[in-house]
Amino acid sequence: MIKTESKTPADKFDVIIIGAGPAGLSAALYTARRALKTLVLSTDIGGQLLTTTHIENYPGIEMIDGAGMAKAFHEQAKKWGAEFRSGEAVDIKPIDKNGFVIKTKDGELKSKAVILAFGMAHRKLGAKGEEAFEGKGVTYCATCDGPLFKGKDVIVVGGGNSALEAAEYLSRIVNKVYLLVRKDKFRGEAVLQKKVNDAKNIEVMFNSQVEEIKGENLVGSVDVKNNKSDKISTLDIQGVFIEIGFVAKTGFVKDLVKLNEAGEIMTELDGRTSTPGVFAAGDITQTPYKQIVISGGEGAKAALEAYKFITGKEVGPDWEENK
Repeated sequence: MIKTESKTPADKFDVIIIGAGPAGLSAALYTARRALKTLVLSTDIGGQLLTTTHIENYPGIEMIDGAGMAKAFHEQAKKWGAEFRSGEAVDIKPIDKNGFVIKTKDGELKSKAVILAFGMAHRKLGAKGEEAFEGKGVTYCATCDGPLFKGKDVIVVGGGNSALEAAEYLSRIVNKVYLLVRKDKFRGEAVLQKKVNDAKNIEVMFNSQVEEIKGENLVGSVDVKNNKSDKISTLDIQGVFIEIGFVAKTGFVKDLVKLNEAGEIMTELDGRTSTPGVFAAGDITQTPYKQIVISGGEGAKAALEAYKFITGKEVGPDWEENK
């Protein structure tokens, strides 16, 4: 949990940003630099950045770890006056023409505008035993929990970038990694595929899925089904890392903004949603490219639109106010 850093009285702000990933932190930097009273509401600082070990595709930075990038974004936004509070929004409602009330488990906050930038949540596998062993060997974050499995045998489930990255990272900590891919090929980037294939202690199992996770108090084994032969084999392992993507948890704003079939928030090119005064940015929107640099740019756009909404002043292409 992050400490409360807010000093604004009466819990009234110009803009409240829900989420502190790349989109939310970028938005906070831009609204704070425009002298808007800005509060960032989140349960962590960094979002999915905190689950990433190596970032090598952010322009101007050859390589940085996710936690380091999150810290840099956070400190820069704080420097310009953005305030942060630990919490989770459970409901957002308009207050006539006077802005919005954001309900949290700890009380209510008010703002003139809202930026939704809370990203996506880990997708569950739905396998038998997954829920029972969550936190007891079943995890959704290799970088968070990997060190707990030093010298052990583990399974990584998934075939995309997050699964490949998790498997390669874990191969440097654990004894052996079984990488279960539901289809007959990877979906991740070629550079990550090469790293996985080069690792001597990663065994890739294509056309495979978790049938059941077993154990006593902790995970002890997993039944794996071959999707072609239907044959079930049992692997003695101590950890299951589920890396099969993310889902949009937007139920609390379904009556506030328009969503698509996937539950993502629909936005205009400038970050506006279907409700005036509510903006959205980053992975939680319908953008097909869930990348840090894109989320950062969208956060900046949403912030500038929020500034225009609050002040009534147009912002030119060079970021200066139009006279």
